[in-house]
Amino acid sequence: MQTHPAKRVEIIIEAMMERRLTEALLRADVTGFTVLPVQGGSGRSGHWTRSGQVSRAGGMVSVVCIVAEERLDTLLEAAFAVVEKHIGVVSVMDCEVLRAERF
Repeated sequence: MQTHPAKRVEIIIEAMMERRLTEALLRADVTGFTVLPVQGGSGRSGHWTRSGQVSRAGGMVSVVCIVAEERLDTLLEAAFAVVEKHIGVVSVMDCEVLRAERF
């Protein structure tokens, strides 16, 4: 089966920033993304868990996007404008997709 190169971008950010991030992505013409809850983790600030939290305020989400390589810089600029002032991680990986016209 024919595959095509693409970029997978994962942005982990505070849940309360999800809407601001997804709106920035939409303004940058990134129309495809998936938002997943993050249950816990560990980083510079130490271990944390979503367990026992009453609101979204202390939680994190993972926003996953797959784009054609030529659209990567636009996506990263939009994402970084939101993430740079908040807790968050942006990672970029090479991936392969089956239907390149969708990305």
